[in-house]
Amino acid sequence: MLSIRNLSKSYRSAGISQAVLQGLDFDMAASTSVALLGDSGSGKSTLLHLVAGLDRPDGGSIEFAGKALHSAPEPELAALRRSRLSLVFQQFHLIPTLDVLDNIRFQAALCGKFDDVYQQELVERLGLDDQLDKFPWQLSRGQQQRVAIARALLHRPELVLADEPTGNLDERSSSEVMALFSELVQRAGSALLMVTHSREMAAFLDRRVRLHDGRLTESE
Repeated sequence: MLSIRNLSKSYRSAGISQAVLQGLDFDMAASTSVALLGDSGSGKSTLLHLVAGLDRPDGGSIEFAGKALHSAPEPELAALRRSRLSLVFQQFHLIPTLDVLDNIRFQAALCGKFDDVYQQELVERLGLDDQLDKFPWQLSRGQQQRVAIARALLHRPELVLADEPTGNLDERSSSEVMALFSELVQRAGSALLMVTHSREMAAFLDRRVRLHDGRLTESE
């Protein structure tokens, strides 16, 4: 489903080019989950942004479901992010002027994949039944992240990209949200590629890889 070959990415700082990814190869099958571990600054978020088409590589290829993301035009990438991908971030990115229900429905409605029955299932599993008419600022951090997860899964994306999705939560909330997140991703039939610094959070996923010196290695 996701195939990356010889990927490279560098950034310039103070006139000096700093290589972040160097000849990186990676494969991921449909409906699997992979935790992306690594030290701060190792390039984990950079890799996620490249897969999402939010940034462009300097070299190499990224293919998702047969599409060459590294060379696709921006309108095609935007359409892909709307309908076949989902992104979940540490900052929840809820729309402050919409209530919880409309936040949950937002992406599914945008791509024409709204499912009322599945929405109710997600709302119940995430414990949001009595929060639907509230606005994001009225929710706890844990509740906000649950709303973001429901929004990300309602259109049943093929691939979910998550960047430290529990990084803003306390330890107990992190474990609760991560257990639900991994279960619901699996039930949706989606694949999950998740950046995390926590081995505890990584343990919820099928597979763990570590990014070091611009390349990936399997991790226990």
